[in-house]
Amino acid sequence: MGEKWKGGDVGHSIGGGQKVRLLKKAMEALADQEDLVILSVDSYDLIFAGGPEEILKKFKQANHKVLFAAEGLIWPDKRLTDKYPSVRSGKRFLNSGGIIGYAPYINRIVSEWNLHDNDDDQLFYTKIYLDPLKRETLNMTLDHKCQIFQNLNGAVDEVLLKFGTGRVRVRNTMYDSLPIVVHGNGKTKMYLNYLGNYVPNAWNYENGCSGCDDDLLDLTQLEDYPNVLVGVFIEQPTPFLPEFLHRLLTLDYPKDKLQVFVHNNEVYHEKHIQTFWEESKNVFGSFKVVGPEENLSQGEARNMGMDLCRKDATCDYYFSIDSDVMLTNRQTLKLLIEQNRKIIGPLVTRHGKLWSNFWGALSLDGYYARSEDYVDIVQRKRVGVWNIPYMAHVYLIKGAVLRKELKERNYFVLEKLDPDMALCRNAREMVRESKCGTLACIIGVFMFITNRHDFGRLISTASYNTSHYNNDLWQIFENPVDWKEKYIHQNYTQIFTHNYLEQPCPDVYWFPVLSEKACDEIVEEMEHYGSWSGGKHEDKRISGGYETVPTDDIHMKQIGFDKEWLHFIREFISPVTLKVFSGYYTKGYALMNFVVKYTPERQAYLRPHHDSSTFTINIALNNKGSDFQGGGCRFHRYNCSIESPRKGWSFMHPGRLTHLHEGLPTTNGTRYIAVSFIDP
Repeated sequence: MGEKWKGGDVGHSIGGGQKVRLLKKAMEALADQEDLVILSVDSYDLIFAGGPEEILKKFKQANHKVLFAAEGLIWPDKRLTDKYPSVRSGKRFLNSGGIIGYAPYINRIVSEWNLHDNDDDQLFYTKIYLDPLKRETLNMTLDHKCQIFQNLNGAVDEVLLKFGTGRVRVRNTMYDSLPIVVHGNGKTKMYLNYLGNYVPNAWNYENGCSGCDDDLLDLTQLEDYPNVLVGVFIEQPTPFLPEFLHRLLTLDYPKDKLQVFVHNNEVYHEKHIQTFWEESKNVFGSFKVVGPEENLSQGEARNMGMDLCRKDATCDYYFSIDSDVMLTNRQTLKLLIEQNRKIIGPLVTRHGKLWSNFWGALSLDGYYARSEDYVDIVQRKRVGVWNIPYMAHVYLIKGAVLRKELKERNYFVLEKLDPDMALCRNAREMVRESKCGTLACIIGVFMFITNRHDFGRLISTASYNTSHYNNDLWQIFENPVDWKEKYIHQNYTQIFTHNYLEQPCPDVYWFPVLSEKACDEIVEEMEHYGSWSGGKHEDKRISGGYETVPTDDIHMKQIGFDKEWLHFIREFISPVTLKVFSGYYTKGYALMNFVVKYTPERQAYLRPHHDSSTFTINIALNNKGSDFQGGGCRFHRYNCSIESPRKGWSFMHPGRLTHLHEGLPTTNGTRYIAVSFIDP
């Protein structure tokens, strides 16, 4: 309207009189137009669910000259409660956020205004309405059953979404009405944002998201890609950190346009950061690391990272990502920038769980509450760009927003809130004085989450034990997808899709199962433990204390890996067993799981023997030629030898009766194999 707001802090106290004064001024030129219907509503916190034709139709059906919005709560003077006319059904109290009426009657009401801009508009209208004579003379009433106006304050539980064909409406279940003007008064702004994700045609089942392609930024039309500061936060011991850092390095975005800020709070991860720095220090535009020696809190570190972008006029975007986010989509950064929102994050979830990086709603105390659409968004049954009250772990913020709306430095520290909760609350409840004159008002910044693409996943850090040499090996239960990506052979699935396995000897099957990394880390773990058995017959580790055919080995139990190894057998060996030994259903259980070390000096070979198993697996953990010479396995019954084992490939063969076998001599170097006697 061309004026500064002088109507007071209406979010927290009385005020709003300036609206009446402005309406009074506007009505002076319209007062004589008897057939003109005037609609006056608050502008910043409402949604129109229908058009003018429906509004006019419902207004005329009301058969009054003036209709005010109604609500179940009285404001601002509760002492006036008894003066209100009683109603059998419906909302009893006036709300000034919605008024509709014929121009002459509206003019007669507002012409009585002679107060100040910061006086209360609702109290002004209330006193006129409560005057029985004026109420009758001006033919006024309230929209008791929310036919036109729906005030959400105190009525959120009455309201739900009604999905029609190609359109979504708000339905009041108390009165079975479809209100047109939906007003997020009081502390219902976040619920209004939720409704705005659908109403009236933002999203529906037939067409999906109608506004997702609005105002897109086409990066191909820019002369140069925007500059992005990537803030990386390692706040707790995190599994698969080298893989996380590698994914940053492989993002499909010009690396000279990326500046990297890393806050590492864990001494354990300094070796990983050092390796990453050495690999990428000359790749990115700049690279800054703040380590645990700085003793920064999470909030302080995040403030520092964001402030680097805020202070740099050339920083177009700030991309914050925590170490527990695995971005599997290399296009993530481009896709977020192209969506062209002030604050936006990609949806990431924990594999197989409903845990994600956003909340669809907040409880009364400001913590998690599940929105009606949360599960569908997480499972991508509803796809779009969603206005939400809270996000964490990974998000993109425009640099211009940091230098304007979010220009203060301390957004991540607020009371006792976690840093991300503090940021989101500060963004939602951002105070901007420039629009409000001398009195501050709240004008938040919308935050969005997009699930239009599959961006990646969250990993669990809760039970990460760093007491081992290669700690990620123990993550098969907690983070099975990342474990599989790191430790299972890249061609493993082709066993089932392309019959990718061999049978070098009768009923001896040979197939890829472990990655190079898995083989190396298992060997490293065993050598770090170091207590090799020496290949002696006396063995206290087994029942009876005597091993007939001993090997120089370390049991999986000795390094605390037996439970994980048995799970590996059930998940990745059992399916192969069913494929090659059709009709046999393995229990996937083994008492003996161990790594054998062959050297010419300690134990070069293993004499002929049967295994105490229904079937045995034997996985080569290093390479013939580069790591050792000789070795292999000979099956006596078939006079068949396999002398060139492949790293990461497993033999699978029957254990008892038919497959007498021996380990061929290792003539040079050190040979490692992992063995399990399955279904003993």
